[in-house]
Amino acid sequence: MPESTDTALAFMDRMVLGLALIDWVELLGITVVVTLVLMLVRRVSFGRFAALAERTTNRVDDVIAKLLHGMRTWFLLVVAFYLAVEFIASDAPAIPWLLRVVFVGFLVQIGLWGNDLIGVATGWYVEARDGDESQITAARAMGMVGRLVLWTIIFLALLDNFGVDVTALVAGLGIGGIAIALAVQNVLADLLAYVSIIADRPFVFGDFLVVGEHSGSVEHIGIKTTRIRSLSGEQIVFSNSDLLGSRVRNFKRMNERRALFQIGVTYDTEHDVLRSIPDILKSAVEAQENVRFDRAHLKGFGDFSIDFEIVYYMLVPDYATFMDTQEAINLAVHRSFTDQSIQFAFPTQTLHIERADA
Repeated sequence: MPESTDTALAFMDRMVLGLALIDWVELLGITVVVTLVLMLVRRVSFGRFAALAERTTNRVDDVIAKLLHGMRTWFLLVVAFYLAVEFIASDAPAIPWLLRVVFVGFLVQIGLWGNDLIGVATGWYVEARDGDESQITAARAMGMVGRLVLWTIIFLALLDNFGVDVTALVAGLGIGGIAIALAVQNVLADLLAYVSIIADRPFVFGDFLVVGEHSGSVEHIGIKTTRIRSLSGEQIVFSNSDLLGSRVRNFKRMNERRALFQIGVTYDTEHDVLRSIPDILKSAVEAQENVRFDRAHLKGFGDFSIDFEIVYYMLVPDYATFMDTQEAINLAVHRSFTDQSIQFAFPTQTLHIERADA
């Protein structure tokens, strides 16, 4: 028995990476115990702050609950390992490298917390603007820029932690950036167009656009492309630079909709009836809601009809409302023409045959 005990002690005293095996076991045991304790504390704290956040209007407890929820289990393991290393206080060669890994874990967790905070702040900003589409687009862009800056700083800090000369790296990137810019100039053009869209806001999320022969509602504004959902259901993808280089018609920004339509009557309509038709058309338009009548005139003499032109303005931009109004106007005109026996013209042709003397 003493020999086996001595053998076991000799085995536990073996050096692994500059640290005795028994110290590694002790380090692992402390890490596991502290991790379990931290997990218990996190669970209890998150439950209390989550319940408090539901009962109060204070946003501080909302932020704390969000941070506790975003605390990863592997981060608790990293914290526990750091505390175990401090408790053992060993100067083994492997410890500095392990502490660098711990530092990486801290930085990644800070990045995740920052990402969550940016998301919370973006949500608050949009909520304060009462869901304005333009503010939603701007908030998403600012959130994306904030995340990009955050993770860039974390990446540079990680490189510095592993001994990389960050100053020389940034200077080298500045020189190489010119060559990269030439190689990816199309991507940069789309990126600058994206910045222009966000700053100038010619359209925002939810706007209905007509670009050439394509039309649809803006579904996504990205760094390189803008995606539009067409009326027939498919998604149309435009590069940002091409989209800004086109003539874009934004129907969501429409204050009034100008409507023009024509009606033709037959040539055998009496003169007094022709004089009364503009008043009939005017009455049919003015009887509708959200409408401003502009004019109704005898426009000219067509091949088979006497043509009248009517112009009015819809005071609301909604297309469905416009079509409902136009339908009501057409029915009212049809009823009036029927009551007064006015004939609508349709394509006809009169053939005159002359017979010459023998």
